Amino acid sequence: MTGLLAQAESATDAVNALLEVSRVNEVCGPEPSWVCERIYDWTGSEGFASASVWLVDKPLTVLIILLLAVIARRVVRRAIDHMVERIASDKQHAEEDEAARTAEEGRTWDPERLADKMKQLRERTARASQRATTLGTLFKSIATTIIWAVALMMLLGEFDVNLGPLIAGAGIIGVAVGFGAQSIVRDLLTGVFMLIEDQYGVGDVVDLGDAVGTVESVGLRTTRLRDISGTVWHVPNGAIARVGNMSQLWARVPLDLDVAYDTDLDEAMAIIKRVADEVWQEQGESTTVLEEPTLSGVQAFGADAVTIRVMLKTEPSEQWATARLMRRRIKAAFDEAGIEIPFPQRTVWVRSGEPDGESRERRVGAFETVAPPMEAEDPDGDGADSDF
Repeated sequence: MTGLLAQAESATDAVNALLEVSRVNEVCGPEPSWVCERIYDWTGSEGFASASVWLVDKPLTVLIILLLAVIARRVVRRAIDHMVERIASDKQHAEEDEAARTAEEGRTWDPERLADKMKQLRERTARASQRATTLGTLFKSIATTIIWAVALMMLLGEFDVNLGPLIAGAGIIGVAVGFGAQSIVRDLLTGVFMLIEDQYGVGDVVDLGDAVGTVESVGLRTTRLRDISGTVWHVPNGAIARVGNMSQLWARVPLDLDVAYDTDLDEAMAIIKRVADEVWQEQGESTTVLEEPTLSGVQAFGADAVTIRVMLKTEPSEQWATARLMRRRIKAAFDEAGIEIPFPQRTVWVRSGEPDGESRERRVGAFETVAPPMEAEDPDGDGADSDF
């Protein structure tokens, strides 16, 4: 009997507990908060418990969400600022090293030219810093938008707003945009990384694969450059598979010069080195050679000539002017020394009949030669007249 009474009491307690939970759920909702449960337990009043949901629980939850959003925004913005500072610092260190090298090499330069070079380096550093700052502002705006969007959805969920249709609609729009504008997204992402890495800037001469020219503008989506013929190219950043910057920090001129096989190579190489050293020591306004030219020597044996290579390290974007100056001066020096620069030649033989019935040939060129009479060939080989 005692066991049955104990079981009955246990069942009654269980029923009472279930009823209590049911009343709490009716008052505080299917997922009752700790505040609502405690007030209902302390007061036993459904009115106080219901009021606590809107007077204490909801405002407290909203405050916590907003506080977490503010903290997350501060943390993310600080991380972005740290990233921007690191990028700017790396660029600054690189430019400082370049400035030190330029100052060391520019001891013999004209003071005005050295000042212009240092100004260019400072402008390049400022450009990299401005780019990093701009990208940092963009990243912070995107992060702030995402954080507050998430916080807004959490707040709407707290006020029992059905977010299912909203999230489903946003997902459909995201999929549609992802398929329809994936090239634009790729262009933007590529542009962001290109700006971060400072791969090129306005005024640089670059090779983007399909287009080669001087950069006129750099954007997040496209790059505009103008080629040597004046054509303006608009290249989507996402379509750029590689970048060749021909005007960053310094450039090199590998100059291959052909001489005839009967040329004294030692004499030819001495003349080439002398001309290169003269250009180096002159330090022209648009033909600045940064260090002593390197004479590599015989580069190749061609069908008509021996190739000699000399290399010069120049200022950015001055390699073409330097190469043109070198070719002009080496041509004059070779002519003065009597060294022949081989070139393709063609000999034309003109055949004509003479009044005496003899055939003569002469070669058109610097001189003429007369060939002996030629017998007409018999195409049939039988000695008879041919039909042709």
